Parts: sequence; structure tokens; C-alpha cells
Amino acid sequence: MSRTRLGLGLSATALLTATAVLPAPAHAATVADYTITVDPTARGAAIDDTMYGVFFEDINRAADGGLYAELVQNRSFEYSTADNRSYTPLTAWTVDGTARVMDDDGRLNDRNRSYLSLGAGSSVTNAGYNTGIRVEAGKTYDFSVWARAASGTTLTVGLRDAAGPLAATREVAVRGGWTKYTATFTARRTSSYGRLTVASSADAALDMVSLFPRDTYRHEPNGLRKDLAEKIEALHPGFVRFPGGCLVNTGSMQDYSAASGWQRARAYQWKDTIGPVEQRATNANFWGYNQSYGLGYYEYFRLAEDVGAMPLPVVPALVTGCGQNKAVTDDALLERHIQDTLDLIEFANGPATSTWGKVRAAMGHPKPFHLTHIEVGNEENLPDEFFARFQRFRAAIQAKYPDVKVISNSGPDDSGTTFDTAWKLNREAGVDLVDEHYYNSPQWFLQNNDRYDSYDRSGPKVFLGEYASQGNAWSNALSEAAYMTGLERNADVVKLASYAPLFANEDYVQWRPDLVWFNNHASWGSANYEVQKLFMNNTGDRVVPSRASGTPSVSGPITGAIGLSTWATSAAYDDVSVTAADGTALFGDDFSAGASRWTHTGGGSWSVQDGQYVQTDAAAENTMVQAGDPAWHDYDLHVKATKKSGKEGFLVAFGVKDTGNYYWWNLGGWNNTQSAVEQAADGGKSTLLAKAGSIETGRAYDIDIKVRGRQVTLFLDGQQWGGFTDDKPAEPFRQVVTRDRATGELIVKVVNAQDTVARTAIDLGGAKVASRATATTLAAAADAVNSETNTPVTPVTSTVTGVAPRFTYTFPANSVTFLRIRQR
Repeated sequence: MSRTRLGLGLSATALLTATAVLPAPAHAATVADYTITVDPTARGAAIDDTMYGVFFEDINRAADGGLYAELVQNRSFEYSTADNRSYTPLTAWTVDGTARVMDDDGRLNDRNRSYLSLGAGSSVTNAGYNTGIRVEAGKTYDFSVWARAASGTTLTVGLRDAAGPLAATREVAVRGGWTKYTATFTARRTSSYGRLTVASSADAALDMVSLFPRDTYRHEPNGLRKDLAEKIEALHPGFVRFPGGCLVNTGSMQDYSAASGWQRARAYQWKDTIGPVEQRATNANFWGYNQSYGLGYYEYFRLAEDVGAMPLPVVPALVTGCGQNKAVTDDALLERHIQDTLDLIEFANGPATSTWGKVRAAMGHPKPFHLTHIEVGNEENLPDEFFARFQRFRAAIQAKYPDVKVISNSGPDDSGTTFDTAWKLNREAGVDLVDEHYYNSPQWFLQNNDRYDSYDRSGPKVFLGEYASQGNAWSNALSEAAYMTGLERNADVVKLASYAPLFANEDYVQWRPDLVWFNNHASWGSANYEVQKLFMNNTGDRVVPSRASGTPSVSGPITGAIGLSTWATSAAYDDVSVTAADGTALFGDDFSAGASRWTHTGGGSWSVQDGQYVQTDAAAENTMVQAGDPAWHDYDLHVKATKKSGKEGFLVAFGVKDTGNYYWWNLGGWNNTQSAVEQAADGGKSTLLAKAGSIETGRAYDIDIKVRGRQVTLFLDGQQWGGFTDDKPAEPFRQVVTRDRATGELIVKVVNAQDTVARTAIDLGGAKVASRATATTLAAAADAVNSETNTPVTPVTSTVTGVAPRFTYTFPANSVTFLRIRQR
């Protein structure tokens, strides 16, 4: 126990009395001095109880094989090449004997198209998810199956792994037409490698082969995996946004019916997902697998209610995004979706006697779900087409349900033409809330803490529906925590915020980073999860204005070598030159002597052909080659580029320090719909400037980039395309102070995102406070990552004594610290 005193004339010095050992910060001997000044008499923004929430999308097997507790994969034999090219109707099943998946009039019902015809004396075995079906000794598991056997049969159902039986075998007598049969297992031992086998003594038809743990979240039928739902509950989210994401605004907008040809790649439509599970539609998930809709709208509403959160559904606007970018022109189809949205609100809020309230009640919930917000659309890249349709949804909703807030969006990025156009339309129409999405580098989040300081206080409010800093290391979480202090400071503008994505099954990953990771037997919160949890559980009711000193920093010129790259494109480059600001030639290559001066650091296949440097693999991504001196600065780069084939255009890099730190001009990116300047910092990218545009195949383009200090100007075919100045400091020391009305505490929230401890003089503005406070600290090495077996980023609670109106506190390196100080 040590006492530290600063010669700052302060009346008291804090004594840290830790109840648990704090991690030793890196370079603990290095100290930086800061001040925090609080004005407890000033009135900051009120913070709504719903400010922080979660966003659930079925990505990374977040639903089937994840939050949805079903243990059988492909239980209804509906897997198809429409979902994934590797799928068959028997994916996850093995057959012993004779079995065929049928699609004929003998099916269970019209919407459940496939079933299994199992021969006499044959069996099928299901492998579950990950390594197999997970069971725990002593726990109960509920088996069910829909079966028919005109002449009767006995089904023998077993649960075992390679070491032998996991539970006693069950026999089920089946006779006649389609009927649901059930059985119960009690596991004798624990295994993550289980297999479920169903054998038949005579010919039989099977469908909806299911095994659920009895111990689901809140013991609800057709329920949720307990540990994953409890991870959500522990956050105390203010809202649950669902079901997407790209699931909402991609694919066909038709229904699942004979009239539409039973289309399998459809946008997520809520009516497909309610009612008895055996009657729900199936669909091809945008992320490359099948979604059963066992976890549907009713279950989402129930989850939100169970965790005490506001439900926030997202419905299609009939303009696709996520790279598809098409507007539906069928007016009758648009009107059908508008009516579906009105029906959804009735399903959520209507009395049990109403048409759709009656459906809700029949599912087990006669009371309303109290829906107050609904979002139309998600990340549409066609702002004018989207907004025309959004306005029709909005008008219909407001006419029938004037108390429901209708949320719009601003496209898929934090800036650019789409973003600006969308915001202009939203402002002019007086939209309630605009959903912003962005995934940027940690540096961007440190640089842009003030993003919302300048937003119009009288305009639409912001829903930050998706954001993350492109990694699950502690340094990523630190940058997000620093950014969140800016969100809270601007709580009068930013009304809702949610990290994304929420879940990832470690064996089925399409997107990183993710908040919670899991497999079939365990789950763990990432470092980012711990930050979100700390903020969500210590929000407070109102911001108390405060200010802090900054970190002295020196910004030199942009320095670095040059690079050429492609993304899902074949392109040829020629006549590369680099000239210093004084006209001195630094580099030149017309490839007449080969390409020996270039270093290949990415993928793809490069070769010199007809005096050009050509990347020939039209499927390869990030194919970077580099040349030059990392110390170059203040130069002009010229490149001649020709697209030969593929989906996009060119990537011309400058300021290249290494494979994870550079700038590049991305011409014809995003499926050849826009061009942008992106900055990579420690492997994460952020967009500095973006404009709509495309690159023509076979045409030669002259590309020129002028770097002066930290200012960059870009020219395309001799015409100035744009420019930017990259001079925002990546401030590592951020803070915000809030007041908790219920406890009477000031909550001083400090992020120190650097390898230096921050010795801080805190002035509480004369507030009368108790001499003891509670500190909750997250501190770890910057590269620390939580895993199933090791969680270095874990909150530590300690007691602080010697707190006074003016005191000092030393915040550990690479830390987030919340001080809860009781006012007297």
C-alpha cells in the first residue's frame, strides 16, 4: 500500500486500497500529468435509460448453432445449395441403410418442403454443431420428431459419443399420419462430442428432428441457450435491435409461397418467422448458411422483454444494400410490405382480440410487447430511392400509430456522398432518428471523439446502430471506450448506440470483431464486451460538464513508401514515378526491366506482361506490392492504371510504413460503386474521403497523388478529384462525468489508451463528496485478447480513500476506470 503526493497544492491525495490485484501496466515508470475539472453546478445532457443496447443479427451462426438452443443441425432436412454450395439436404446427417430426402406431396406442410424417407432397419445420425451435441451430466434434454408410418414402426432414439452411450436409449411407437412424438433424455455424463441417432424398424417419414436442453434461458420452450442469453442480460441493455443487418435489405422481397416459386434467398420478413416452428419458412442466410427461423420475431420480442430492454425491429425498405444496391419498382409489393409493417406493430402492441394480437396471444403472450420504435431499411447505398420508399412507410405508420418513432438511416459509412445525401433528406423531412453505421480503425475512434459535438441540436437524433474498431484486442476496446465518452457527452444528440456484431461461433465466422464468442460448450466476453458492460451498467442519468487537459503530441508530415494493389480485380500498372516537392526524382519504373524493385506483401499473382505490371487473379483480395523508402515525405506519385477484369478497380497506396499502416486511394471499390481514400492503422481501416463513381474495364487512367505535409490532393486524369488533411490528434486520454440520480453518485469515467500511466489532478468544483469511492478498472496489455481459457481483460473493483473536492488519482496504462463518488 503506497501513498503518492503531487506538488500541486491539492487538499487531499487519493489512496488506492485495492480489493483485487490490478494488472501491472506496461512501462509503469513513465508518467504523464493530466487535469480533469468538473462543474457540478452546470447542467449537461440527460441520458436516456435506452441509450446503450445490443444489435442481434444472425451472422457467425449467432442463431442456429448459437443463441437458439436447438442442438440438432438441419433438423428439417431443408439445407440446400441455395444456402451454401457445399450443402445437401443431408448435411450434418449420416445414413446407415436407406434414406432419401423427399420434396413431394407427402410433406408435413406446404412451408416445410422437405422430409426424410427412412427405410426399414435404417438409421440417421446428426452431428450437431462444432464438435457435436453438447450434453452435461445430470441435465435433461427434450427430444421431439414429427413422423408418419402407415403400417406403424418403432423409432429407437439414442444419444452417444465415441466413448459410448450418453443417456439411456428411448423407443417411440409411431403409427398413422404426421404426428409429433416426444421423449426425454437425462445425460449420464458430460460430452461436447455427442451424436443423436434415430433408427426405424419399418419404413417411416421423419421431419423436425429436435433436441433441446430443458434448461434454456428462463426455462422457456423453443428457448434460448442460457449462457448466451445471460451474457446479454448482464449488459442490462436499453434496447435490442433485430434481426439485421444485411439479412433485412438483401435478396428477394417476395414471400415464401408457390406464387413466388418458394424463393430461398429472401429478405428477412417477420411473418415467415412466427407461429408453430414446423410451419415457419426456411431461408438462405445472406452470410452463407441456412436459417431455420426457429428463432423468430416472437422470440426476439420475448428476449427483449426478459432482459428489460426496448424491442427495436428493422424491416425491409425494398431497396437492397450490402453490395446488391437495387430498388424494387413493384408498387403492389411495396404496399404489401408497408401493410406487413403495420401488421407487425399490431402483432407487438395490439389487444389479444385483434387479428395479429390474437396470433401473439396464441403463441403464449396475451399482453402487448410495448413496441415504441421501428426502423425501416438498413445501410441502403441508394439514398434517393431509399428515402422515397421510407417516406411511404413512415406516412402509413404515423397515420395509424402516431406514437411509434420511425427510424431512418444514413447508409453504410460515416461520411461520403451517400451519407451526406441521406442526412440532407432526413433533416429536410424532420425524421426522428437516423441510424449511422461505421467500422473504423482504433486511430479513427481516438481521433473522432468530438464527432457529435457539432451536430445540429434541433435536427434528427442519432442512432449509432453499428460500430466497432475492427478488432478484439484490448487496444481496440480502449479506442471504443474513449469514443463512448464522446457519445455520452453528446447524449442529447446520440440517443441510442449498439456495438456490432453481437455473437460469433468460433467455428463459423464470417465477420470479425464480435462482442461475445462461443462454441458448443462455452462462451466468453471479448475485451470489447467488458467495455460495453462497464458503460451500460454505470451510465448515469445526466452528464455533468467537465473538461480535461490533452496529451502533447507532435505531428510530422505523412511519410512512407508507395504500393499497388487490387481487390477482386485484375489490373495493369505502368509508368510509376515518385517526385520530391523540389522536383528531384525519387523513383521511376516503367517495368521494362522487370519488377525487381517491388516487394509482394499481399495475395494474388503479379507478373510483368507487355511492359506493364499486372495482377492477374480476379478473385484475390488485398494483393499489395510495395516499393520505395518508408522515410519519403512531400512527394508526387504518378501511376497509369488499366482495369482488365473483375468486380472493382484500383488500389494505389502512399504513406506506406508496413503491411498494416498506410493510406490507399480505392478507385472503384464497393463493387465498383464508389471511390474513397482509406487509412490503415495497425491493420484496421477507416475512410477519410469518399465519392460515388466507377472504373471502366479496358480504359487507361492517369492517377496522381500529391502529398505535402499532412495534406493530400488527388487527381484523376488530370482533374482534381478531392483532397484531405490528416491532422486530427489521436488523443489517448478521454473522460466524461455523469450523475446517478438513484445513488447520488458522480461517476468519473476515464480512458487512458496509452502505455503511460496518467497522474491526474481531479477538481470536482467544490462538490461535497464522501472520502471513499469505488473504482472499477479494466487494465491489460494493449494486445491482450480474451479467450475461452484466458480472460486478461476482466474488471477489478477497488476502494479509493482520500477523495475530496480536489484530489489526485493515477490511472493505469491502457486502462478504463470508473470512479463512483458519492455526493453528500
